[in-house]
Parts: sequence; C-alpha cells; structure tokens
Amino acid sequence: MNPETDESAFIRACRRLPVPHTPVWYMRQAGRSLPEYRAVRADVPMLTACATPDLIVEITMQPVRRYGVDAAIFFSDIVVPLKAIGVDLDIKPGVGPVIADPIRDRQGLAALRPLEPGDVPYVTEAVQALAKELGPIPLIGFAGAPFTLASYLIEGGPSKNHDHTKAMMYGEPELWHALMERLTDITVAHLRVQADAGASALQLFDSWVGAVAPGDYREFVLPYTSRIFASLADLDVPRIHFGVGTGELLGLLGEAGADVVGVDWRVPLQEAAVRVGPGKALQGNLDPAVLLAPWEAIERRAREVLAGGRAAEGHVFNLGHGVLPNTDPDRLARLTDLVHESTAR
Repeated sequence: MNPETDESAFIRACRRLPVPHTPVWYMRQAGRSLPEYRAVRADVPMLTACATPDLIVEITMQPVRRYGVDAAIFFSDIVVPLKAIGVDLDIKPGVGPVIADPIRDRQGLAALRPLEPGDVPYVTEAVQALAKELGPIPLIGFAGAPFTLASYLIEGGPSKNHDHTKAMMYGEPELWHALMERLTDITVAHLRVQADAGASALQLFDSWVGAVAPGDYREFVLPYTSRIFASLADLDVPRIHFGVGTGELLGLLGEAGADVVGVDWRVPLQEAAVRVGPGKALQGNLDPAVLLAPWEAIERRAREVLAGGRAAEGHVFNLGHGVLPNTDPDRLARLTDLVHESTAR
C-alpha cells in the first residue's frame, strides 16, 4: 500500500471507512471528450500511445488537472497485455480491438504464453512516474477480465451476441476452461505489475460479461474472477470489479472477492446494495448520457445517485459506464464540484 494515498477519500471509501466527502472519478475520464487528449493523440495510434510512458503519464494526468477528481485511472487498453505477449491485434478507430487470428481451437490457444514484467516495461515506467507525480492522489491500475478478453479473442473483435464465445463455452467446455486459465494468469500478472510499480487500487473490467446468465457465470466465469481477486489479496490494495449489464449478476460479482463492486446505470444503488450484500463498497452509477442533458437534469440525477449511495457501506461516485466522447468537459468539472460540496462532512 502507498502510505501517501492511504488516507485519501477514495481509498478510505473503498475500505468502507469514514470519508471527508464522497470521492469521485470517472471511467474513461482520460480520453476523447478532452481537447487536450485529442491534441496529444492526433497522429498517434492507440497501441503506440499505450506503450509510450511519457504519453501515458500526460494522458492519465489530464483529467486530474482539469476536474480535480479523487483518483486517476491508468491510461491503457485491456488488450495491451495480449499485444505484449505477441497476439496479432490492432485497435481500429470506430471499431475497437481486432484480432487477426481468432482463437477457435487448441492450436490457437498455444499462442497465449504467460506475461512477464519484462513484456510491459512501459507500464512499470509509467506507473512509477505517475505515482510520484500524483503524490497523495491514488492511481487505479486495471485489466480486462478473462471473459471479456476471451470474447475478443474468440470473436476476432467486438460482438453484440458473442455467438462464437458462447458456442465454445457450451460446446467445448474443456477448451473454454483452458483458455480462461491462461487469461487468468495473464490478467493476474498484468495487475501485479501495476501494483508493484505503485498503483494504489486495481480495477477488473468485465465489459461483456452481462451477456452471461447467472448459472453460466457461476460455472464458466466465477472461478476465474475469484482466483484473480484471491491472487491479489496479499497486495493490500482495494480491488474493484465492474461489468456492464450485470444487474442480474451483482450478487455473484460481490461473491467473486472484490472490495468494491461497480454498478452500471441500470440498477439503483440502494437496490444494488441489497443484491451485492454486506461487506462491500459500491462504485457508480450516473448514466453517462445524462451528461448530455441540461445541468438541472444532471444535478437532479447526481443527487439521486448520492442518496442511493448512502445505502452502501462505502460509496465511490462514478458513471455507470465510460464518459461519452461528445461530453462537455465543463459538465464533468461542475459535477465533481457538486459531489464534493454536497457531501462534505
């Protein structure tokens, strides 16, 4: 644990301790909604930016300077560790990650070797530099969860129905479990690199897992997310678990072992607190689209989220998913002030 960040509002909320105000940060707070981000990324491909320490540091710091949020999120992408171990992939603008050779059999599985710290030296360098520059402000490291990574690898890119993914899960369970084992090892290694370099908290993004029914989650996904969180327990940093469309899975997400469960905008926080159960903090969950509405609507909805958050043992204010690209940055700055001022204790 970083002693400088130990008493921050964000870390204390994650640990369900009293806080001076409700802490706030935003998923995708560093990104396309910021003109300064578009300026530094103008001619730089995404994966190049994710492997350039100076750019990582600058982009990670931009929203901290502009918004005064209570935590920074490491600028990267969930496919970075896959690229680092040699998977032939690219991030195409307007599409997302595209895999040249989707994994559909045992031969494809052989391409996934373990991740070593030396595969991602730019991650270590950037996290160390950020921890120093941020001082008492926590840095959140992150990784993609095995189910979401598996879906990209099997489908070859983003998918609405995850048909190839589910076909393997249901029809070739041995291959599925072998793939999830390898991705779990890669994910643990990637998160540990960030924590060892100075990240103060770790978030596991399972963007696509809302496509899975609760019974299937328990059989095909939960063993791996549980192993990830158990493997990080010795690090003494808060562990956050977030997925999209996971209202029916919130109890299982809580069961997986994270300290904080992220909630998307579909479930009120007071209901999420019941579904997740005791012993967890909650993170969320303003609908990102609300930020495109007039300020009066933003303020009303934000206050509703804060009121719902009082049902949780700890609450980190956030959006229910990432900042939309056409969001006015001034709205986020004003929202941060609103959260801080209206919850000051």
